[in-house]
Amino acid sequence: MTEQERDLRARLVAAGVELVTRDGVQALGLREIARQAGVSHGAPRRYFPTHRELLAAIAQHGFGKLTDALAGTDAVAAVSGADARARIAGLARAYLRFAAANPGMFELMFRHDLLEGSGAELRQTTLPLFRTFARLVAEVRPLPGTSDDTPSDVVTAALWANLHGLAQLRAWGSLRLVTGGDDVEPLLRAALDAHLGPERR
Repeated sequence: MTEQERDLRARLVAAGVELVTRDGVQALGLREIARQAGVSHGAPRRYFPTHRELLAAIAQHGFGKLTDALAGTDAVAAVSGADARARIAGLARAYLRFAAANPGMFELMFRHDLLEGSGAELRQTTLPLFRTFARLVAEVRPLPGTSDDTPSDVVTAALWANLHGLAQLRAWGSLRLVTGGDDVEPLLRAALDAHLGPERR
């Protein structure tokens, strides 16, 4: 691939990132992306054989940003001497902040109905995030004084599902209906206690 071709691919991805950030997933049609990038309507097909491959490239940009946000948060916590449970809580809050600040991108990143079959290695982007959580969960589990032998990967998946549910329900306005507000902190603490046990005082 020539430098010009790489530049045009990057322009198309950047245009998609801008569109999904501003207008949401529904704005990511090929014509809209081409128009935003300032290229012909047929240009995306020359560099991304399918629409899904272009969407996956846009989603990978989002996963990169999320990875950076979580890594930065955890690095600060690790340097400060935080224990594994506190680091999990910090990562969870960073995850929820990213979801709130980037609702369109966050939705796209997990819309596997749009991305499946794209050929992109999104799995290789998401697995390191999961493993970071799982490694810390393994340090916290099993709960002291219990015989709970649930595998740490299962606990991690349940916790991640809980976090994702909180993010989505807040984005949809559903939390406000049942809690009267959008503050996820009490719900996050309850989720952490449910999966990791009460925080030690």
